[in-house]
Amino acid sequence: MDESFVDLLERNADHARAFGDRFDEVQEAQHPVAVTVCCSDSRVLQDSIWNNDEPGRIFSSGNIGNRVVQRTTDGEVVSGDVLYPLLHTGTQLAVVVGHTGCGAVTATYDGLSGDASDAPGIEHCIDLLGSHLAAGVEALPDDLDRREAVNRLVEYNVDRQVQFLRESDDVPDAVDVVGVVYDFQDVYSDRRGEVQVINVEGETDVEALREAHPEVADRIDRLWEY
Repeated sequence: MDESFVDLLERNADHARAFGDRFDEVQEAQHPVAVTVCCSDSRVLQDSIWNNDEPGRIFSSGNIGNRVVQRTTDGEVVSGDVLYPLLHTGTQLAVVVGHTGCGAVTATYDGLSGDASDAPGIEHCIDLLGSHLAAGVEALPDDLDRREAVNRLVEYNVDRQVQFLRESDDVPDAVDVVGVVYDFQDVYSDRRGEVQVINVEGETDVEALREAHPEVADRIDRLWEY
């Protein structure tokens, strides 16, 4: 058997011993306080970034590019794995979590800027991003290098996913939607692993956000206000 899987089982045994009775209150039902839509990049530790080790607290949804969009025969809709907790568990907060150096955004940028191809399943995911990021690529300043362009598009992608949630008739009006970027590449500061708030309910102006939310003003920042 693959040694990596054996190691995973050993780590799971440690997890089971440590968590024990933490599942007592959530064995039959869940009522998470938030659904987070994270990129499935292995560097994005979906629960650990919130220092969460409480089962039932966060409904974590992950995919490449932190997409909320799903394509159906009726067109694009909010993905079921994001919508489920908003409709069926009483969750009233959705957090879209982008991250610096996102590979899915990079691939989308490359595809929109020139020729790029990949396996069909990956191309499908990138295409779901591309239709929402094309205008952002066109709006990028000309003097950016590739890394700078990608990290601005990371913000643009988060904004588009937040917008899609807010405009969907399927998402209850009571749901608050927040967009953030998880930074482990020293892009916003040298505080690796810190989350930067870039979008609250569609508002993206940094000064307006800081004035409206003084309790988290030091965590609000953007690279790009287009």
